[in-house]
Amino acid sequence: MTRWVVIFDDKPEMLDVRRKFGTQHVDYLRANSTKILIGGGFRNAPGEPLVGGLWVVEADSRDEIAKLVENDPYYHPELRSFKILAWGKALEDRTTTL
Repeated sequence: MTRWVVIFDDKPEMLDVRRKFGTQHVDYLRANSTKILIGGGFRNAPGEPLVGGLWVVEADSRDEIAKLVENDPYYHPELRSFKILAWGKALEDRTTTL
């Protein structure tokens, strides 16, 4: 299985979607935690509004990840773009717990 990152870029109007679907989104992440290993939001500075996000995913294909994104309650392509990139740790021998 390959490790990937999904980088999300939000328009300001995405904040309304986050407010409305936040609980469902977190439930979705938990339900898919065998694939979506970690995720979180981006801000320009602490305390500022969210402007995007990131997932680290283990999956066999880019198509599998696209389906994960499209089934997320936060999927609103008019308000949020995303890109999927293959990713690898530089220090594979180290374990990190956040």
